[in-house]
Amino acid sequence: MPSSRLILCTLALPWLAACASAPTAAPEGASPVTVAFIAPDKFTDLGSSRPPMQTSRDAYLAELRKFIVQDTARRLPPGQRLDIEVTDVDMAGDFEPWRMRSEDVRVVRDIYPPRIDLRFRRTDGDGAVLQQGERKLRDPAYLMTAANRYADNDPLRHEKALLETWMQKEFGGK
Repeated sequence: MPSSRLILCTLALPWLAACASAPTAAPEGASPVTVAFIAPDKFTDLGSSRPPMQTSRDAYLAELRKFIVQDTARRLPPGQRLDIEVTDVDMAGDFEPWRMRSEDVRVVRDIYPPRIDLRFRRTDGDGAVLQQGERKLRDPAYLMTAANRYADNDPLRHEKALLETWMQKEFGGK
């Protein structure tokens, strides 16, 4: 390394350290909602090693995160924050191994309802806790409820309907 680069790097280190330790404000337009998936590799469904789940787990989790963030962000009053930790996801339907040549087909029946377990914490602008808790979301009548407002080809339509029902009950709004 040429000596001028070494000197420049040596001079820049204290500045970089100061920048790293300085408090930072949330970027303009940053979402007041965070979603974390706790040990997703152990989720009932999305943690499965079945080939269709393994290849699409990240996409499903990204879609769930996007849905939760967008839906709850519009329900929160300005200045409030919501942190959600999803601890388990069991998608609607299941694989029925006794069906020949259908090991990658999820069969949707009323005996396989969607289940989502989560923890949440809602705070005001000063960080004071307004609401917190743990929820086990279930909808045993999911085939007869509002999941039909999502496209039939949306693989997460039942989970989204379950989450939307919870968010409306918990945080209000439409």
